Amino acid sequence: MIVRRAGNENPWRKSQGVAVDGRVIMGRGFSSDKRAGISGVNSGAPRGVNKKIVEGLHRLERAVLPALEGQTSIAGVVKVTGLSSVEVSRAVQWLEKKGLVRTTHESVEQISLGKIGADAASKGLPERRLLNILSSQDIPMSLLGKKSGLSRDEANAALGALRFLSAVTLKKDKNLVLSITDRGRTILSNGFAEELLLHKVFPLNVKSLSVDEKRVYSQLRKRKDYFRSDVLKIQHVFLESLGRDILSAGVKDDSILDRVTTSLLKSRGWSGKTFRRYDVSAGVPQNNFGKVQMYRAFLDDVRQKFVSLGFQEMSGPIVESEFWNMDALFMPQFHSARDIHDVYYVEFPSKINLDQSIVKRVKQAHESGVDGSAGWHYSFNVDKTCSTILRSQGTSCSSRILASSNLKIPGKYFGITRVFRKDVIDATHLADFNQTEGIVIEEGLNMRHLVGLLKMFAREFAGVEEVRIVPGYFPFTEPSAELFAKHPTLGWVELGGAGIFRPEVVSPLLGRNVSVLAWGLGIDRLGMFKLGITDIRSLFSQDLDYLRNSKVL
Repeated sequence: MIVRRAGNENPWRKSQGVAVDGRVIMGRGFSSDKRAGISGVNSGAPRGVNKKIVEGLHRLERAVLPALEGQTSIAGVVKVTGLSSVEVSRAVQWLEKKGLVRTTHESVEQISLGKIGADAASKGLPERRLLNILSSQDIPMSLLGKKSGLSRDEANAALGALRFLSAVTLKKDKNLVLSITDRGRTILSNGFAEELLLHKVFPLNVKSLSVDEKRVYSQLRKRKDYFRSDVLKIQHVFLESLGRDILSAGVKDDSILDRVTTSLLKSRGWSGKTFRRYDVSAGVPQNNFGKVQMYRAFLDDVRQKFVSLGFQEMSGPIVESEFWNMDALFMPQFHSARDIHDVYYVEFPSKINLDQSIVKRVKQAHESGVDGSAGWHYSFNVDKTCSTILRSQGTSCSSRILASSNLKIPGKYFGITRVFRKDVIDATHLADFNQTEGIVIEEGLNMRHLVGLLKMFAREFAGVEEVRIVPGYFPFTEPSAELFAKHPTLGWVELGGAGIFRPEVVSPLLGRNVSVLAWGLGIDRLGMFKLGITDIRSLFSQDLDYLRNSKVL
């Protein structure tokens, strides 16, 4: 790419772009001035020919373009130019992008001999081998395989074909005897059309076969392993009018250099030669550098935002007890969510040891209530509450922190947890997914504080302004709410639930009732909003092309 300035400036102060291993080096000392030893490219090109295209042709393009006058196939160009097929294909791709050539693709059926077909070509068709024996002696059918040396399949195929041609006949003496007919002797003398096809040079293009050969091929392909067929995609290349014009201008110029090397500079080999124009708009190979997986990066960003808002991270085990996952949250033991169709139970270990003093307080809340409530009026099963399950909700971490001696009041806590539920997998549901949940504990908190918190979450984490907060129901919060946000493609999507913990949850765990705002959001769906995807399964995709091209926040 030669950069010329207007006016009568010193030519030694002009700049020229030089391609060095795919980079552009701009510097002094190179210009169109004769003192630099660099002349213009194709200065005698016919009027109307795009000089920039001519000056920017790569050495591979300069080699391939002339060869296309007499060749239309990649294989033909490879043979003429001596280049590799990869180099020719790359040059054709560049030329097509510049409008110098056009390509077409054709699907071609190519056949080659299978193992049995190759044996038939070298030893003769089973029909010929059988007729050769029958020409000198009849063969009892019981001894057909032994006398002919053919396998059972070959003998049956040969016998069927010869009987169809009336080349053999069966005579009944004491046993069935196979003998040759006069027509069979004529066929044996004239030869088989099938053998003419088998003796051709393979592989063969099916379209190149004659009508009779196609008929023979159609019959033989019914036999096992006579032929193997492959469908190939053949690319043809044709010169466009612009390509012919540029070709007539002359593209073979040995004085054109593609790149600068150390030896070239030391030897002044660039003197009297021209550097190829560097096309900054041309496509370049994609470099796939290592990067953080997009969803992993989003989760890290969410965690950082929580921490910056003053929240402290909490955690808990994936294999959890029913106590922390449900009972401590005032979910009755007869609740439908405990059904085997929703929660995964763990066979080993089947039980988890618990602090019985806390269990006793939770049992009382279930059976008779606390702080004036009536409870659920059923007999709480202490043995069942120790059962192990895969954590079905991140709120189990909230119940654990409320009973922890490390709890701070006032305090703000969050968690990003993996949870498991038996669910039908679709664009917005998974059987194992992530949740972000947390609590804010302080005296005097109310629903207004919770609404403001939910709106902030939707804005910060999902990047949306259109939200709906509607009444909801959860066993462990009262009042309760559900958060919806409007996705540009999916419409209104539920992001999660929230509410104020009931006294039956807080009092048994903490020992007194304090206002606790709680929420549990489907962070996978938040990620769908932020990353601009419409299928939740894409968050965990293993498709390398998708992962390489996905944006990272």
